[in-house]
Amino acid sequence: MPTTSRLYSTTHPSPVGDLTLIASDQGLRAILWPKESARRAGIANRPRRDPEHPILKQTATQLDEYFAGTRTAFDLPLDLEGTRFQVAAWRALASIPFGSTTSYGQQAAALGIPTAARALGAANRANPVCIVLPCHRVIGKDGSLTGFAGGLATKQWLLDHEANVLVSTIVSTPRWQHPQTVQARLSMPVA
Repeated sequence: MPTTSRLYSTTHPSPVGDLTLIASDQGLRAILWPKESARRAGIANRPRRDPEHPILKQTATQLDEYFAGTRTAFDLPLDLEGTRFQVAAWRALASIPFGSTTSYGQQAAALGIPTAARALGAANRANPVCIVLPCHRVIGKDGSLTGFAGGLATKQWLLDHEANVLVSTIVSTPRWQHPQTVQARLSMPVA
């Protein structure tokens, strides 16, 4: 059931378009895609514009780090509003590792309700906190990209971005933290 807490918003540029960030004093309420209505996230009243709100600033910083490839998990207070099932589904999205994908069926099984794949799809479609709660990591059981509020091209971009970050991390990580000098001592019989 929606609350009447005061909401704040700002617009934040990103590689996938200008994102609208909305927060209450308790936590992040929504991240909206360009041209997306706040009503889809269950927000009826117009938030007060406040780019200096601490939760919005923290969200913008962490999104910038994500897009720069230096952040693989978010640490933000969330103020989610939805049914108990929706909130459980959304929170479960946070457990999908960066750079990997899962299917709706696998997500349902992880929640202990393996027959609820379609219901999870509907809940994920209503996820108000895209990217932070990574519904883009959920794909069809056949590996195909499926519906996404930001569009399938954006979903593919986010998955490619995460894959590229992982590859560059693996390639740039030194095999040894402290290279050791290899010394060889030849033993030769003395005549």
